[in-house]
Amino acid sequence: MRKRSRPWFMLVLALTSGVVAALLALRYLRERTTPLMAAEPKRANIVLSARSLPVGAVVSERDVKVVSWPGDAVPNGYIRSVKDAVGRGIITPVAENEPLLEGKVSTKDAGGGLPIIIRDGMRAVSVKVDEVIGVAGFVLPGTRVDVMLTLDKGDNRPQAITKTLLQNVQTLAAGQSVTRDKEGKPQTVTVITLLVSPDDAELLALAAKEGRLQLALRNTLDTLAVSTAGARADRLSPSATSANRPQRTRSAAPVVKSNPTVVEGYRGGERTLTTFQKQP
Repeated sequence: MRKRSRPWFMLVLALTSGVVAALLALRYLRERTTPLMAAEPKRANIVLSARSLPVGAVVSERDVKVVSWPGDAVPNGYIRSVKDAVGRGIITPVAENEPLLEGKVSTKDAGGGLPIIIRDGMRAVSVKVDEVIGVAGFVLPGTRVDVMLTLDKGDNRPQAITKTLLQNVQTLAAGQSVTRDKEGKPQTVTVITLLVSPDDAELLALAAKEGRLQLALRNTLDTLAVSTAGARADRLSPSATSANRPQRTRSAAPVVKSNPTVVEGYRGGERTLTTFQKQP
């Protein structure tokens, strides 16, 4: 009987040891996973734009919203509350649902509009243009243009000339305003505002008074300055162009002199001379 009961005893002991080991392992895993499950991920409140905001717009309460953002992925310079965002002007265009950062808005006392987007040391100068000068409506805020000046014939100028005055100038604003002509009638004119240095601002103001301005739209990625000699009125006339161009005379073909070959022959007692001329 003792020999028969020994296998059963070993089996019960093994099962008991396994159950105890499983319970201990389960308890250990629960103690390790419970704090991780109980800890919530770090989050922060961040202000997003509720709609697209253009440059110069002043942020209002309906323009922004607050969302919970993972703390490990919060962008630098984010705004925490609606109160901190309202009343500040937009410096850089903001898309819908884009985080509103300190670098994209002005300070509260700066307000909005055009002044807040003028960089330090620069000036905004507005010039009146027509549809042709404004490149048929394609000169929009943020585009880059070249400013060309046309001067008519005068005392110091024997002929009209057009020269590129400024290159790669940023357009800040483009709009229309209602003014009155010489007869007092209202007329709509297009006004283009350009961002230039103080020296270029003086040059642009003088050019607008002395001559006619023309804008040339350029690729935004093309920042290379090009040196040009300007265009003069005599280049528009084919006769003047041909008159100034040196005339080419066609020279006659040179005459090549060659020595002839004389062959002497006799036929029936008669002497003959035959001359052969070489072709040039």
